[in-house]
Amino acid sequence: MGLKKCLACDSDLQGRSDKLFCDAHCKSSYHYKKSLEETPKFFNRVDNQLKKNRRILKAFNKAGKATVRTNKLIELGFDPNFFTHYWKNKKGDVYLFVYEFGFLRREEHSVKKYILIQWQNFMD
Repeated sequence: MGLKKCLACDSDLQGRSDKLFCDAHCKSSYHYKKSLEETPKFFNRVDNQLKKNRRILKAFNKAGKATVRTNKLIELGFDPNFFTHYWKNKKGDVYLFVYEFGFLRREEHSVKKYILIQWQNFMD
């Protein structure tokens, strides 16, 4: 029976009979390359979109409250279907939040907008 080869660098393996890699670097390298070839997993897609949404909301909400046209956020890759939680105010408005940054859909004079807010202690 011939020597087994490392899956990453193809060098001869020594030691245990079930060994697949010559060292930790080759093991890590192999799995990293393999992950790049696979389609992104559901968790990664959701997590990446949440991070993008938060980054966009934070950029437009410097003062704690702002109003922005919907299309401006959408053009930057904002997706309102991805949020972490919601908060309902006394008027019944439901703000969707991406971590500490919230948004509420509004339409004024047939212009679609988002009212942006930041999480406050009284919202707990």
